[in-house]
Amino acid sequence: MKSEPEDINRNITVIGFSNVRISDIETMLYQFRKENKEAPIQFFDAKHIAGKQHIYFAAIHALNALNKKTNISNNIAIEALLYASAQRQIQKAVKMVGMSKETTEVVALIIAKNRQEKQTYLNLITQIIPGERNDNVIELTDKKIVAIKKMFKISDEEFKTNLKKEGLEKEAIADLILEHMALLVTKS
Repeated sequence: MKSEPEDINRNITVIGFSNVRISDIETMLYQFRKENKEAPIQFFDAKHIAGKQHIYFAAIHALNALNKKTNISNNIAIEALLYASAQRQIQKAVKMVGMSKETTEVVALIIAKNRQEKQTYLNLITQIIPGERNDNVIELTDKKIVAIKKMFKISDEEFKTNLKKEGLEKEAIADLILEHMALLVTKS
């Protein structure tokens, strides 16, 4: 009996790390990519991530773009980076949501084909990221809101228009980020 392919959505994994200390981020990423050329893994600076949904939907958009052949990059990890930043240019995307030498909290995205591949990549990531596994760094906090608004050029007017009521600021920011990502396909 032929087994059905696993649902890719179950194999999208978003994990976080705190207390990360990487002295030379460019060398670390270069070495990682050299050894794992097409690994469906992307790393982000957690301070620019508006929650797990932000990265999860970046992965979904990237997969859809590749399936519909509307992708900007042929690499799924790069495509997810572009969607997470709502940018069409890789350099801008890296500056917005990628890791830098100041990064101390990392979010990692894995887009695996199956559970076995997912586990292999989880093991790999936990070996190469010098920090403590901490998924709390992914969450959108009040502290992140100001930086994320600035980074994604969300005006106070746009924010207030999306804010349903006081106390739902995090939801409003998350919704706006998802909207910016969805609009990426229309940018030229």
